[in-house]
Amino acid sequence: MGNGSSIESTKTVYLDINGKSEKIIFSRHCSSRDIHDLIAQVAGVGKFCEISLKDCQGAHVSLAPTMPMNSNGLPYKVAIKDTAPTSGDNEVIAQVLTTVTEQFNRLTLTDSASVFKMEELKSDISSRLTALERKMEIEGLKSVEIEKCKRDISEIKDQIWTAQKKFVDFNRISSVSDETKISLKRDVPSYPKYTLSHETTDYLKQPTFDIWHWEPNEMLSLMEHMYHELGLVAEFSINPITLKRWILCVQENYRNNPFHNFRHSFCVTQMMYGMINLCRLWDHISRESLGILMTACVCHDLDHPGYNNTYQINARTELAIRYNDISPLENHHCAIAFKILSNPECNIFSNVDKDTFKRIRSGMTMLVLATDMARHGEIMDGFKEKLELGFHYSKKDHMDSLKMVLIKACDISNEVRPMEVSEPWVDCLLEEYFNQSDREKSEGLPVAPFMDRDKVTKPTAQIGFIKFVLIPMFETLSKLFPILDETMVEPLRTARDRYESMKEQVKQLTKSKSSVSSKTG
Repeated sequence: MGNGSSIESTKTVYLDINGKSEKIIFSRHCSSRDIHDLIAQVAGVGKFCEISLKDCQGAHVSLAPTMPMNSNGLPYKVAIKDTAPTSGDNEVIAQVLTTVTEQFNRLTLTDSASVFKMEELKSDISSRLTALERKMEIEGLKSVEIEKCKRDISEIKDQIWTAQKKFVDFNRISSVSDETKISLKRDVPSYPKYTLSHETTDYLKQPTFDIWHWEPNEMLSLMEHMYHELGLVAEFSINPITLKRWILCVQENYRNNPFHNFRHSFCVTQMMYGMINLCRLWDHISRESLGILMTACVCHDLDHPGYNNTYQINARTELAIRYNDISPLENHHCAIAFKILSNPECNIFSNVDKDTFKRIRSGMTMLVLATDMARHGEIMDGFKEKLELGFHYSKKDHMDSLKMVLIKACDISNEVRPMEVSEPWVDCLLEEYFNQSDREKSEGLPVAPFMDRDKVTKPTAQIGFIKFVLIPMFETLSKLFPILDETMVEPLRTARDRYESMKEQVKQLTKSKSSVSSKTG
């Protein structure tokens, strides 16, 4: 991915505290409260004191990360006022929070009347929140009570954000409990049967397959066909109606994200199906393992919220806390996959024995967790080492390594496809990235340059990724399956050249505009 220009992340400010010169350094991403507490600590006073700043001309300066920098010769004068704590307001605060929460519980995005009341409600809640936050800061409530109130305020603000963005943000909403079994919202009869032509079934095996031409129900039928054609229905003794229900339930548990949606799941599954046929993987991999590979592809991004692991960890979401910052999304995808399978109506593995199901669960978990790009270097290094020493299909660790690389390759294989198929995916991915970076900016979280709409372009987003991730990965796979060099590595080289040409055209156009502007100026 492309790198944007770096921005200094800290700010230095000079202070005059009771005639004594002090210097503080803070992050541009910290909060006003963090700066307040830092000054209180330097001054040796309690953090619940009121603190205000004035410049050399007596003007008040905002206590915020955006405050102007000054010099040692022109420090800000610090005024400190002790505030005696009071008690008895906890009940009032709790009532305010309860009232606000009840108002939001009554608010539904689908209720047209609520839309018209949104601005009025937002204004009312904002004023309540401001008063509540001020009360917390100046009244010196006990630390436990403060933290509880802050969590409540954070949840309310999050609801405001959700209402403004017109979508439901599942990052902070509890997912389905472990005891709850995910069930179908509609049954199989509303999922029509399609008759697939020989041309379609042959085309389905090709990496050039155009996944944009198919409606959701058609994708369900194509997935169903793959399971029958690979012999997986017979291998696992799957009831055909259960297979239909399972695919349908999986579809319903993908969200309507720009990129990480059910069509992406279908795209990854179809590429795996294509590689199985292209490389004749059944000569080296058992039918059971092929079923695990295919099923992991279908489920690998289940219930993806549209915000990546970096956001989950930096925002300290429920998922990040639950999985201790270790591949929170991938762990969540696995959990949802097996919750679906825990529903007897959707359990395609209900007829296998316990040992087989144990291998299926272990294999799927290993593969879905391998799709975390944070583990890319580790997985590729392990695979290369086995190739250099001599790859053995009879060794379990060698086969596990191969299967992890296969699902990783399929997961990020869009640029292998023809330009008219691959390029729309770049637009979808950038839209999802920009949505995340906008939110990160609004929440004061770090923003990755390759996600920032002000820094990234389509060529810069793809060139580095193709050159340093995709081409080396598929070249490594082609050492084991030479046919991939022509069918997948060459298209990647073509895509790299196309984006480099596009980047040069943008550069020349920018240079031309700059030249014209300087002449007219």
